[in-house]
Amino acid sequence: MAYFRPLAQFGPVRPKAAVSLAGGWAWFDHAEVLSRTGAPEIVPASDIPADVLARLTAPRAGIAGLEFDAPRIMGILNTTPDSFSDGGQFDVPAVALAHAQTMAANGADIIDVGGESTRPGADLIAIDEEIRRTAPVIAAMRAGIKGLSTPISIDTRKAPVAQAAIAAGANLVNDVSGFTFDTALGPFCAEAGLPVCVMHAQGDPQTMQKNPHYDDVLLDVYDFLAARVEVLVSLGIARDRIVVDPGIGFGKTQAHNLTLLAGLSLFHGIGCPVLLGASRKRFIGDISGAAQGPARLPGSLAVALAGAAQGAQILRVHDVGETRGALALWHAATMGRV
Repeated sequence: MAYFRPLAQFGPVRPKAAVSLAGGWAWFDHAEVLSRTGAPEIVPASDIPADVLARLTAPRAGIAGLEFDAPRIMGILNTTPDSFSDGGQFDVPAVALAHAQTMAANGADIIDVGGESTRPGADLIAIDEEIRRTAPVIAAMRAGIKGLSTPISIDTRKAPVAQAAIAAGANLVNDVSGFTFDTALGPFCAEAGLPVCVMHAQGDPQTMQKNPHYDDVLLDVYDFLAARVEVLVSLGIARDRIVVDPGIGFGKTQAHNLTLLAGLSLFHGIGCPVLLGASRKRFIGDISGAAQGPARLPGSLAVALAGAAQGAQILRVHDVGETRGALALWHAATMGRV
């Protein structure tokens, strides 16, 4: 099987032979052909099979009120006591609500609410506890004096948690297990007509960083996501309602993460919007020498811009305002205009 990774470009000078990448801001006129048996080779876009080229170039439909004519920012709201970067900062509902309003004011296009830490080594928590941490915050975001119209996603692996969140006002389900943890979650999303984000993870949070191994991390993750998309489509969730996420840091070494980032444009071949969630993760600190938390902001911005340059439609970040500003300057400096 051949895999086609567009060699994404972005800038004011676009060759006549170039085609749009996922109908967005980036374009390509050549692609890298990958396989599990042969050496990579570079081919012009005109040599890509028609069905593959169609998926690589077709504009992505809007999801949860978001259009993908520019990179969209997903702000992270962890209502947990133990998340890796901001655990315990927003586990009080009033504080969580204030942070959500700040992120929206700073330019978040969607807010991702999570009540169970999925950091390496994290324990599974009870469904009732996860609902207690998330549903009231989402309801407050929708019904507060400064009620938010910003789309909300629920970051969960569990159908009852998703059901409570959707009832409270969430719009999208983001499952780090790729809809493999709870077999009831996919059918619920299909029946409710919800858009979803399917992520790759090797193992569960307790074990995922214990010697992760792949035959070819880029192709293995691609095949997993492509297969999970087909499963969700078979359940009745339209392909244009599905977002894919390669799962940076979830059962990956630093080398795995860097390979996925360098080859990110490959995932456009699945035909779905691509989400990149790398904000403040360990490999950023390891490479930059930064401690945890806000000290990893410069590295997080660099990775976010690298993702945007490869056409990633959604950037999941802790630092919304800073990411918004970095994207604006990246666009202006590249195009020579605001």
